[in-house]
Amino acid sequence: MRIEFLSLFLIVVVASVSAQTPSTTSETAKQSRARTTTTEPQTGAPTQTTTSEPATNQSQAPVKETPSDPMAQLREQIDSASDPERNSLRLKLVGELVAAGKKAEALTELWSMVSTDVFDPENFYNAGNAFARLGDNEGAIQAYRKAIEQRKGHYSRALNNLGVVLLRTGRWDEAYEALASALKLEGFRYAEASYNLGRLYAARGENDMAVREWRRVLTLDPQHTGARDALAHIGDEGRVTVVAAKPAPQPRLNDQKPAAKVATNNSVSPKTLVLDPVSFDLLQRARSLTEKGKTIEAVDSYRRLLSREGGYFAPANLELSLVFVTSKHYDEAIINLQMVAMRDGSHYPISYYHLGRLYEGRGDLRQAESCFTQTAAAFGKKNAQFLLDVSRVREKQGNFKGALEAMESYLAIIGEQGQQPSWSNERLTALRAKVEKN
Repeated sequence: MRIEFLSLFLIVVVASVSAQTPSTTSETAKQSRARTTTTEPQTGAPTQTTTSEPATNQSQAPVKETPSDPMAQLREQIDSASDPERNSLRLKLVGELVAAGKKAEALTELWSMVSTDVFDPENFYNAGNAFARLGDNEGAIQAYRKAIEQRKGHYSRALNNLGVVLLRTGRWDEAYEALASALKLEGFRYAEASYNLGRLYAARGENDMAVREWRRVLTLDPQHTGARDALAHIGDEGRVTVVAAKPAPQPRLNDQKPAAKVATNNSVSPKTLVLDPVSFDLLQRARSLTEKGKTIEAVDSYRRLLSREGGYFAPANLELSLVFVTSKHYDEAIINLQMVAMRDGSHYPISYYHLGRLYEGRGDLRQAESCFTQTAAAFGKKNAQFLLDVSRVREKQGNFKGALEAMESYLAIIGEQGQQPSWSNERLTALRAKVEKN
């Protein structure tokens, strides 16, 4: 009887253990899946990770509590995450910090992120956007450039946004390169890049080129309110009008005695620029060829246009000079820029800047300083960047006091805009030391 009872007892125990085994196996699988499945948290609530202790220790090990602070949760996840998930979590933490009014901490997190070498172009692009929203232009430029570099230049969105930040900081040459590259990558069918390139042209005083870009935007996106508003407010000055019969030619300033040097107030009153249909077509053809990199054909079209206009038509001479710069025909570039600066310098003050760059490249620092000074005076607080050019060439000439004055003026202007470059204190210290030494 006892034997039968023991046998029955063993059967019950074995059945009980067998019944628990599938449940344990299923839970282990669930825990395994929880540990190996990762999600890049772009939006929404932060992802919580759970850890499981071995079954034999569950009754003895203390249970780790999940922090209730969302930022603390994110920091824990960042510490345990792998690349590139870590950067996605960092960007989410930046969003939480900004929402909590902790801008300085958000910027610290962003700078820490962009200093890494992980291959993660999309998140570096997003970091650039975050920097830009927080007003840190240097950080945005560095993040965008890192994203572009990692994609070997093939990142049109990052190039466009980089161009916007460079335009904002007055670094117009670099902005042009970024925006033009974005357009080329997209076959000149990138509305936002065209819109921003138009803004750059307008800032430089090249209104007809700006109009050309904004019209291209509306061809691609008829509902683009920015381009429509820009066209409505740009006015007529500097825009080219097509007429069937041209008015009688106006007296040219080159009929008078040439000025000894470029003057700052040497242009006639604002005038409407007019071309007949043939000349207008040549102008548009030259522009299209230029943006496609066909410089030889572009030069030919510009020259045919200028031969019909007596050798001078301000927008064409200015644009042709830049084609010559690209093709390293610097003498011809200087000739065309001098004509624009002497006749229409107040309407196209950017011509002074381009002349200054060419003179500096030749080692003619006194002429370069004169041109950069005129450029800085013409644009004033709209673009203080030209004061850096003045400071640089003065320093090269040994005029350290003048270099320091230009640098201090630059920093004062951008300081009013809430900007202070990271290099500013070091640069001021170096110039002041040179002034004291001399």
